[in-house]
Amino acid sequence: MEIKNNLPGLQRKANQPRVLIFEVIVEGHSRDSGKLDYISGLGANAIWISPIVINTPKGYHGYWAKDIYNFNEHFGTEEDFKYLLSECHKRDIWVMVDVVANHMGYTDGCCWNVDCDKQQLVNFTGFSPFNRSEDYHSLCEIMNWKNQTEVELCRLAKLPDLNQSNQYVRSTLLNWISELTKKYGIDGYRIDTVTELSVLAIMLLFVLILGGKRLLVRIPGSCWSFLPWEASSGNITYTAEYQGPLNSILNYPLYYTMKRVFTGNQSMKTLTTTVDQEIMKFEDITVLGNFIDNHDVQRFLSISPNITMLMNNLAYVLLSQGIPIIYYGTEQAFNGGNDPENREALWPHYNQTSPLYKFISQLSHFRRRSDLDFSSDQQTEVYASDDYFILSRGDKHQVLIFITNKISDGNLTKTFPVNVYTDGTVLVNIENDKDFIEVTNRSIDVQFYKNMPKVFRLQTDTNSGDPVRVSIVMTILSALVTLGIYWVAP
Repeated sequence: MEIKNNLPGLQRKANQPRVLIFEVIVEGHSRDSGKLDYISGLGANAIWISPIVINTPKGYHGYWAKDIYNFNEHFGTEEDFKYLLSECHKRDIWVMVDVVANHMGYTDGCCWNVDCDKQQLVNFTGFSPFNRSEDYHSLCEIMNWKNQTEVELCRLAKLPDLNQSNQYVRSTLLNWISELTKKYGIDGYRIDTVTELSVLAIMLLFVLILGGKRLLVRIPGSCWSFLPWEASSGNITYTAEYQGPLNSILNYPLYYTMKRVFTGNQSMKTLTTTVDQEIMKFEDITVLGNFIDNHDVQRFLSISPNITMLMNNLAYVLLSQGIPIIYYGTEQAFNGGNDPENREALWPHYNQTSPLYKFISQLSHFRRRSDLDFSSDQQTEVYASDDYFILSRGDKHQVLIFITNKISDGNLTKTFPVNVYTDGTVLVNIENDKDFIEVTNRSIDVQFYKNMPKVFRLQTDTNSGDPVRVSIVMTILSALVTLGIYWVAP
């Protein structure tokens, strides 16, 4: 199975940057720029932060807006935020901000877990600027998530649902996002709850943020914007429909497959099935955001406490086709369950020597330093069984990745057929150049330590980042997140 990007008008440029986005649920914008060095040292060159507007009570995360025009004082001041962007840009780190166009926060006295009377639910006087009843859809709650009309017109957990068909609401939202860009120099946006917006509203937001320009990969010196959208369904057909009006979306179908494979011991061949179906359904899988954890789902380690299995899943996300996404705290082995337990504070845990930190750092730097574009270059499934999965990257199979979902406490040697190489081909471990394998009779013997994932490069592929240099930059980290990204030509 080979995956290639042959879509007209969506070809990537040879100088496309390797983008890694660090997602954080913001508590404050400190002027301690050392934490940015901590992020960039990991290999991340973009951050994705939660919404920055004033929220209704208990909206610590930013998604329950009260006043979209004023800055959330709990995050610091506007000057702090501008300083953050300035320091990020000095380090060539781009900043993506989450925005919510579907709903506002809770009306006074109401919350998802508090009973409110109808009068309270429709009292919008505390909001700015949407303080009139005509700014909202009629009062109803989403009960049937298979009814798309209900999903678009009714409330999510009692949150007042904005009526984007209203000209005032629509133009206000569009102008607001435009002004955010002008005021702060924000580089990109992630649009929350996109499946609850009408296609018209989505397309208008899309056209506004991208300036109506053709989507292209980034050209150095150009302006740019990236739009990873949330379509939180495991249904491939349903999710793929959103790549028509949008460019990039979070790859929830793959997320659910990986969850079953790496925490539920489902056959690794399921990865093949999902990717094959996505190739058929999506316009371009190379811009899908592949992730393991995020702020809306329980963390991997809350389901399965096995660090080795998480490392195998990380190797697949970081080195397979698409844009990898890592949620903050994954590198520190956070194990929070569902919201809000999955939104733990990071600041007491800046351990730059944790095993997961070093593992993510190594792979992310290898990914960025390689001549390959891991997001879009050719991907070939070399071998798949219930327990082991091997894929190569590049048209000459320059990189070979071994992953497994089989738990093992000891060392073992496995023999695999590798028909993509000729006998005598030598591949070297990216971490240890003394660990190499040679193809004999179109097969290879691979030694595993506790079934940790392994990554090899062709011995002649000298531009893939030698192990020593990768190890040197590997000691600075936090979580990283990478989402689907396209760029706008000037």
